[in-house]
Amino acid sequence: MAKNFNSVSFTIIVLVLMMASTGILKTKALPGVECPVGSGCLVPSTRVFSQECGPEPFLGTDLDCCACCTATYGSPPVCFAVVEGTDLHCHCYQKKP
Repeated sequence: MAKNFNSVSFTIIVLVLMMASTGILKTKALPGVECPVGSGCLVPSTRVFSQECGPEPFLGTDLDCCACCTATYGSPPVCFAVVEGTDLHCHCYQKKP
């Protein structure tokens, strides 16, 4: 009985370590924020890229990006903002026509 318990424990530990090292257990939040909340642009199929905003790289958060987009381009037309890309750009989106 103890031998079976040890092999099961070992197998579970190996499985968990393998899952953790491959990133299976990691979750990723959806990036970006609606500007303003409830504008109907949360689903990617409802928006199109509009403009970039702020410095490059943009070191702020998605909320800072939203503030930059609405201050620069207004809301509407801006309905969604996100900091994305490997070089960290603040991207402003508007509703699809």
